[in-house]
Amino acid sequence: MEIRELAVEGALEFTPSSYPDERGLFVAPFQGPALAQARGQGTFPVRQANQSRSRRGALRGVHYTRTPPGVAKYVSCAHGSALDIVVDLRVGSPTYGRWECVEMNQESFRSVYFPVGVGHAFIALEDDTVMSYMLNGSYVAENELAVSALDPRLALPIPDGLEMILSPRDRDAISLEDAARQGLLPEYARCVQLDAELRREGGSEYLKSA
Repeated sequence: MEIRELAVEGALEFTPSSYPDERGLFVAPFQGPALAQARGQGTFPVRQANQSRSRRGALRGVHYTRTPPGVAKYVSCAHGSALDIVVDLRVGSPTYGRWECVEMNQESFRSVYFPVGVGHAFIALEDDTVMSYMLNGSYVAENELAVSALDPRLALPIPDGLEMILSPRDRDAISLEDAARQGLLPEYARCVQLDAELRREGGSEYLKSA
């Protein structure tokens, strides 16, 4: 498993080895010991697993969870291809307002770890793109918030010539500046505290076996 730190503090990219043969191939996009090693200790306690299927041009996000409670997530592409975008929405973070884009597909099998408080968006590059999410918390509608992926302040890498498909929620999402003004963004110090609690909750068994 190759591990790379992203431009957003605490976010990580994972690229696993794949094992093809005459039947097809085998790959493990999520490996607990690799994530534990990269994060310093503990594993990732999964509370919920989600999947979304999207048409080419579907733009979802930038989504984040009110903090507290905050949610960390591990995202993979199970089918198709997408531009997966990590956005730092944490007020006070050394990388506040920065983003990084990771191309996910069935050639690289890359995955991304999103620490607590970090925003997530993706753009489907082909029909029937399936994104898989593992989360350390359960979905609670009133805690799920969004910042506009089309905010010029963020200047996310929207591909030219791709007709965007957005939900009403994402189309009407407010700008980063407005979210900050309204006190809706996570505080960096609180996110770091919750992420540390998550590492302790996970324990160190995976790290010991890594």
